Amino acid sequence: MQFWCGTPFMKATEAVAVARMVDEAGYDGMICADHLIYPRDLRSPYPSPSGKPGWPPETAWPDTWVLIGAMAAVTTRLRFSNAVYIAPARPLLEVAKVVATAASLSEGRVSLGVGIGWMREEYEQLGQEFGNRGKRLDEMIPALRALWQGGWVSWSGEHYQVPEMMIEPHPPQPVPILCGGESDAALRRAAGLCDGWIGTAYTLDDAAAYVGKLDALRREFGRTAEPFEIMVALIDPPSPDLYKRAQDIGITAVMCAPWMTDPAVAAGGDIERYRGPIERFAETVVAECR
Repeated sequence: MQFWCGTPFMKATEAVAVARMVDEAGYDGMICADHLIYPRDLRSPYPSPSGKPGWPPETAWPDTWVLIGAMAAVTTRLRFSNAVYIAPARPLLEVAKVVATAASLSEGRVSLGVGIGWMREEYEQLGQEFGNRGKRLDEMIPALRALWQGGWVSWSGEHYQVPEMMIEPHPPQPVPILCGGESDAALRRAAGLCDGWIGTAYTLDDAAAYVGKLDALRREFGRTAEPFEIMVALIDPPSPDLYKRAQDIGITAVMCAPWMTDPAVAAGGDIERYRGPIERFAETVVAECR
């Protein structure tokens, strides 16, 4: 079982220092979220019962790839990914370039977690179509793999045309691509095109239901023999037994934030306040699941 820590709602400068602590404590990775803007006139409905995001407009969301580059520079073994990066809101070449650069700087310690997002306003401000974002992501996934090969590369598809060119640096090894989202289309995209799936937060029983759907889809696509990552957060009380049961049903990685309920962390202050919860969780849970 892999253990990945999240960076949402953390100051960017804190995330860099915390990444070093997480690396030293033996965790496997850090996850970054992707939000570009918060429009004053937000009309796009957020996928929740209220239809509104659960964070205030002034919440800071550092750029995913800038933050990953900074964290990679102060760590040696930690991996980095997204939950999730709204790739089709950006031009194909931009996505190829930033991910390849992060992969090069980190010596291959990144994966790309993609999703189509929900905010039309972000797409409009970036000059990308919103209505066909799912179809474009379906094409972007194999296009990225083609553009990351090194040397003279190109792509010709329905939505993207890239004449022969060099895009350097290219990743030192293939970048795993995981897909987020719970819709039927997202699950099919993950099972048919990607190297894994990223969920949100579930009970173990609910997570097991998604694992079952993905297993069925992978059989349909004839991909059961290929490696496949499944990363989720679990809302059941954390324990080694919980994560061992999760691994038994096919979950390969869990997202966690050991400091989330620690009153000393919530109170603010010196960055060292994160170290205690990180190390306690590593000793009492992570080490027991190795």
